[in-house]
Amino acid sequence: MSTTVGPEVPDVVELRLPADPAYLAVLRTATAGLAARLDFTLDEIEDLRIAVDEACAMLLPDVVPDGGLVCRFELTGDGLAVAVTAPTRTGRPPARDNFAWTVLAALAGDVDAVVDAGHRVTVTLRKQRGVPGAA
Repeated sequence: MSTTVGPEVPDVVELRLPADPAYLAVLRTATAGLAARLDFTLDEIEDLRIAVDEACAMLLPDVVPDGGLVCRFELTGDGLAVAVTAPTRTGRPPARDNFAWTVLAALAGDVDAVVDAGHRVTVTLRKQRGVPGAA
């Protein structure tokens, strides 16, 4: 017999790394490993790897000198949310009307970008297992 005290708490993994393209392989590998843990298909895993890479590529050109990336993975049953945050010079979110944003939406399903008062930009991707191109 088990007793549940409250709502199910999702697993959260957070990585902090330099805002340098050389470190993006670490995020792609972490994305693949966590998606595999949720039994995503190989195609879904590859879509997520590409989407995380693309989200980072959108942020990197505007990151402040010596700034870093924070990537937060939230595993929820049959879904994975990935939030990539970086301190930026301009505080502008990525354009939503370009090819890169279209690719993100096609690969991850649900994509959003927000900016906080400190000019940190966060791009969030959400993907559900078994739902092509949708969250």
